[in-house]
Amino acid sequence: MPDHSIQSFEAAYAGTPPWDIGRPQPEVVRLAEEGGFRADVLDVGCGTGENSLFLASRGHPVVGIDGAPTAIARAQAKAAERGIRAAFLVHDALDLGALRHRFTTALDCGLFHVLEDGDRKRYAESLAAALGPGGILHLLCFSEEEPPGPGPRRVSQWEIQDSFRGPFVVTGARAARLFSHLHEAGARAWLMTLQRN
Repeated sequence: MPDHSIQSFEAAYAGTPPWDIGRPQPEVVRLAEEGGFRADVLDVGCGTGENSLFLASRGHPVVGIDGAPTAIARAQAKAAERGIRAAFLVHDALDLGALRHRFTTALDCGLFHVLEDGDRKRYAESLAAALGPGGILHLLCFSEEEPPGPGPRRVSQWEIQDSFRGPFVVTGARAARLFSHLHEAGARAWLMTLQRN
């Protein structure tokens, strides 16, 4: 990601960013209860680690990555305090192949919708390099059906499909909610499930 994006996210952690709600996103919990996560999980843009720690507590080997060092430090501290084994790394979401590991499942909870247009295809290729054939990606992002207001830009299903066309095929899509301190009832979102070709 561009340096200015990482700097802005790092600056947000001087306080409590809107997206840091102190618990896993309800849609992630629901997905887990439905059996949506298999084997090892890569949490891309993990923030302070609530989704990662939830999945690790359910027995999944989890690696959470984020470009903001403060977020990763907080995630590591939470893991130590709670006695949960999960790995957290400062890493570029556009270079996931450098992790040199093929994961079974990946989670993007609120990262895709902050990417610049020119980075979307690159991000899809990066995820493809980190998932083995048949690997599953769950992507939760703001929907174009969310009215104008605070928060990141809104994204359509078509934009997601177009960005991931080639290395991935969409296998599921549903209307969802993405919770933040600015959207306590949850912003309208898409939960897309894609499979690595």
